[in-house]
Amino acid sequence: MTTVRIAPEIHLVLDIDSATVAQENEGILQYSLDPVFERLDKLDIVAEDLINSLSPSRPLVNTWPGREHTSYIAGFYTNAWYGIVVGFFFFGMVLLLMYLRAAMGGA
Repeated sequence: MTTVRIAPEIHLVLDIDSATVAQENEGILQYSLDPVFERLDKLDIVAEDLINSLSPSRPLVNTWPGREHTSYIAGFYTNAWYGIVVGFFFFGMVLLLMYLRAAMGGA
């Protein structure tokens, strides 16, 4: 809560956030939220980085410049590798099935 003293001699203050003029009271404890806002700003950066990690074309906070598409390329090669492995597995199963049919005398 940020306040401006309008008239210190009659204890009038202006609350900047709500734009209200009020009488200053000695029993009210005022504290600054600036340290909290600084921590929230850091937390906002971390949250934005978490959202950026879901997109392969967005840069992360702790990466070198020019590595925006690294996860896209890594995902491409990983999916290509898994596609090849699964393709060879199914091809091997088909060859095994054909061999077993031929060995059992089937057509």
